[in-house]
Amino acid sequence: MAWSKLKQLLESFLCPALYGRLEYRATSYRYLPDKAGLCYIAVDKKNILSMSDITTLIRWYHTELEIKNDPDIQIPINNEEIEAVRKDTKGIVPEDRLKVIARNRKISEYAKELLSEQSALSKSNFIVVANKFLSISIEESLESNDILLNILALVDRRVGKKRILNMTEKMKLKHPIVQYFYELRLSTL
Repeated sequence: MAWSKLKQLLESFLCPALYGRLEYRATSYRYLPDKAGLCYIAVDKKNILSMSDITTLIRWYHTELEIKNDPDIQIPINNEEIEAVRKDTKGIVPEDRLKVIARNRKISEYAKELLSEQSALSKSNFIVVANKFLSISIEESLESNDILLNILALVDRRVGKKRILNMTEKMKLKHPIVQYFYELRLSTL
């Protein structure tokens, strides 16, 4: 489906209060086929979610450091993960150090997962997710772990006031950008 048609379909599903405030934007490079286009979700003419960024690897590293240095974040480690580290190190590492290595591995995976869900998307990925959104139920989109599906569902007119109000607890567990769009939708009720 062409971008213009997809954009028109997505905007036709916007809740009436967000129509004109929220828009989907895309750029593409006609004469540079090796360059991926960029996509943005803009609210009140400000780009809120940019879906392609050169600094993704740098942000992944910073996210990993923030998670490691935040004492409030508890990452549970099970015996299987410690055994995997023991096997990788051939048993020459002390027991207390095995836990630290296993925790650092898990933090690194968590940081990568956060960024991949965040905004490491390109225009083509956005189009794939948007087409998926148009073909699945609104419940599946809301329950999904995909940030973009959550956002598209939250601004959809098929999600009513009662359902939005009942989602408060679920939204506390979601990514901050999903929480932003949830708050935006709450402000329109």
